[in-house]
Amino acid sequence: MTFNELTQKTFAAIRATGLSRGPDRWIGGVCGGIAAKLGVDPNAARIVFLVLSLIPGPAVTFYIWAWILLPDGTTNRIYLESWLSNDSRT
Repeated sequence: MTFNELTQKTFAAIRATGLSRGPDRWIGGVCGGIAAKLGVDPNAARIVFLVLSLIPGPAVTFYIWAWILLPDGTTNRIYLESWLSNDSRT
């Protein structure tokens, strides 16, 4: 399996989860997307993230990786996929 085939399978699997960065955004839409998937208020997800960020742990790292790996809710674009394919769209 080539690197390109592996990345295509990876991004297809991420999209298949149904989790995406939501349109209700403050920074990257990660909390909004998680809230939409779980059916809770986006502000509740943001508060939980804020509390987890204050406790020593990987919350900020998780948020950055989710921002890079989750598809956009409107365009279905994954940042990492675009970067790996040298796509110059922003």
